[in-house]
Amino acid sequence: MSKIRQSAKGQPCMVRIAGICNHNPETTVLAHYRLPETCGTGIKPPDYLGAWCCSSCHDVVDGRVDVGLSQEERDLALAEGVMRTLVQLHEIGLMRMEK
Repeated sequence: MSKIRQSAKGQPCMVRIAGICNHNPETTVLAHYRLPETCGTGIKPPDYLGAWCCSSCHDVVDGRVDVGLSQEERDLALAEGVMRTLVQLHEIGLMRMEK
């Protein structure tokens, strides 16, 4: 398991779907954004395309629970979560920007 995937444990949800997020860091895992050409059947996208995501938000963005959001709305929520997670990963030293 990668350090990025391990980092999700105990972290706040970065996807934060209003009215859905359970705000319980005990349920947080790394939810992967399925960007075309980065994944396939049985192949997860790279962990840097992941968001710290609570179980409730994860169920929605993965389509296991229908709350009336379109695919585009679910994709946007997860993409924003990925960006928030990247900021956090940079702050804790798991992502670096080279000059």
